[in-house]
Amino acid sequence: MIIIVMGVAGSGKTTVARLLAKQLSWTFRDSDEFHPPANIEKMSRGIPLDDADRAPWLTAMCAVIEAWMRDNTNAVLTCSCLKADYRKTLLVDPTRMRLVYLKGSFELIEARLVQRTNHFMKVNLLKSQFEIIEEPQDDIVVDVSHQPEVIVQKIRTKLRM
Repeated sequence: MIIIVMGVAGSGKTTVARLLAKQLSWTFRDSDEFHPPANIEKMSRGIPLDDADRAPWLTAMCAVIEAWMRDNTNAVLTCSCLKADYRKTLLVDPTRMRLVYLKGSFELIEARLVQRTNHFMKVNLLKSQFEIIEEPQDDIVVDVSHQPEVIVQKIRTKLRM
C-alpha cells in the first residue's frame, strides 16, 4: 500500500508522514525531494508555482510510485496535492493507494510557517495555496490542530492499521 499525506505547506505533512512510516516500518519520501531546482528557486523568492512548474515534479513522483507498485513496496509519500488533477495523476492504482488530507485553518498553519526556519517555502505563499486547493471529498481527513502522535493514531484508526 502507498499512503499519500497531503495538505498545504505547514500542515505537518512531513512530520506526520515520517512518524506514520516509522510506526509502520514503511518507506518514507518527501515530495520536496522531487522539485527541480528551478521550482525551489522560484518558491524561495516567494513566487507561487503554476501547473507547468508542477508537471516535472508530479512526473518524478509518479515514477517512484510506479516503482513501488512494481516492487510491492509499502510507502508513505508527502505531497501538497492541491488540485484534483494532481491527485488523479498520482493515484495510479486507487486499490493500492490511500490519500490522507491534513486540514487546518489558515491562521493555525500560518502561525506554524512563521516559526519554521530553513525552508524554501515562504509564508507569503500560503495564501495562494489556500486559494487554489481543491479539497478532496472521499478521502481520509484529519484535523491538524492535534499533536503529530494523535494525528498518526487517527490516520491508523481510519486505515484500520
